[in-house]
Parts: sequence; structure tokens; C-alpha cells
Amino acid sequence: MRILPAQIPGSSTSSRQFERMAVDLGALLGERRAMRVALERAHREVLVRLCRATAYRDDDTSVHIERIGFLSAHLARLAGRPRDFCRMLRDAAPMHDIGKIGIPDSVLKKPGPLTHDEWIVMKQHPMIGAAMLANSGIPLLDLAASIALTHHERFDGCGYPAGLAGTDIPIEGRIVALVDYFDALTMDRVYRPAQPLEQVLASIAQERGRRFDPALVDAFLPAIEQFITIKRSVDRIAEDSGELSSRSGKP
Repeated sequence: MRILPAQIPGSSTSSRQFERMAVDLGALLGERRAMRVALERAHREVLVRLCRATAYRDDDTSVHIERIGFLSAHLARLAGRPRDFCRMLRDAAPMHDIGKIGIPDSVLKKPGPLTHDEWIVMKQHPMIGAAMLANSGIPLLDLAASIALTHHERFDGCGYPAGLAGTDIPIEGRIVALVDYFDALTMDRVYRPAQPLEQVLASIAQERGRRFDPALVDAFLPAIEQFITIKRSVDRIAEDSGELSSRSGKP
């Protein structure tokens, strides 16, 4: 005797329902992905606007701040960091000096050397920046807060504000410390011209293991032509948009 397959009552209806559920679920996931992308764009836009505020508050140019992002991301790639981290670092690194917004003009824009008391005030900017950005629950802003807080720490423990040393300094702080030093010294400032590239590279090599992470210096120096190319590319885009000519600081 041949046994017929069991028939599930309403099976065709159930199948159609599952198909509709699958379509609805796919649409919902697509909407959530779109919302996530929109939120990420909004977070980046917040950072861009804060970066501009920093640029106009200090004598840094917005182009310098933009370069810090791309240079930091490239050094992170050379150091073997994950792609997602490098992408976030590109967007977060320009916020490293956002805390200078809280420093009085009498200190921030003083043309001459700072007094001991003025240096104490200036050294508050990492903590001010971290306080502005921390505890948001947004990974990008949390990374920016870490950078703001730690980019003046030194590998030998002689930096500020906490005197962290070695790998106790988050990798993002170690990366931005090196990149900011390189870019700042190789650009014209209101109070001094750019230093020769050879002099800057010699200084970085000398600070290996003291100011800077030795592994990052070892990744940076052999790839110097790549970093110069990145600097020039960012400057070219800024020049085409008229941004570079509108403010001082072209390297």
C-alpha cells in the first residue's frame, strides 16, 4: 500500500505568509542599514563642524586638521590595525585639539613663550576635549575623546595629562601624537616657517622610544614618501576648493 504525503492544512497560505515575512524582514533590515549610515554621516558632520570651530579658535588651519585624519588612518594601516578602526580614526583624529576651545585667548594666542602658570592652563586642553566628547555612547565620539585625552602623552611616561607610558597609552593616542608632530613641524605657522623635512625626520628618529612608540616610528619613516603624497593630495583638494588660500598654514 502506497502512503500519500501528509497534507498540512493551509500550507499554501502559510508559505505565502512566510514569503511576505521574509520580504518585510529584508525591507526592515534595509531601513536599519540606511538609518545606521545616516547616523554615521551625522556623527561625522558633527565632528567636521567641531573641527572647523577648533581651526578658527587656534592658528591651525582646517587643512592641517583634515590632514591629521588621513595621515593617522594611513599610519594605522601600516601598523596593521583593522580597516574599521582606520576608517574611524580618519574621522576622529581631527578632534585631537578640540579642548583648546576652552583655553583663554590670552594663553592660546599669546605670541611669545608661555609662563609656568600659562602652561598649566594650556595643559588642561586634553581633559577639556575629552570631557566634551566622552560618554556619548557613540563609538566615533568615544574614539575622538580618547585621542583628545591622550595625544600629548609620551611613550617614556613624561607626557601629560596622566603621565601614561608605553602601551598604557591607547594606540590612537600614540598614532596621533606622531602624525601631529610631523605635520605641525612641516607646515608654516604664524610664528615660524616650516622646518626642513630632513630635520623633522631626524627629530622623529631621535624621539623613538622617548616621545613616540618605536613600532610606529619604524612603520612611519620608511613610508615617508607615502605620507608626503597624502599631505599634498589633501592640500590640492583644499586649494581647488579655495580653502587653502583663505587661511595661512600651507606646508
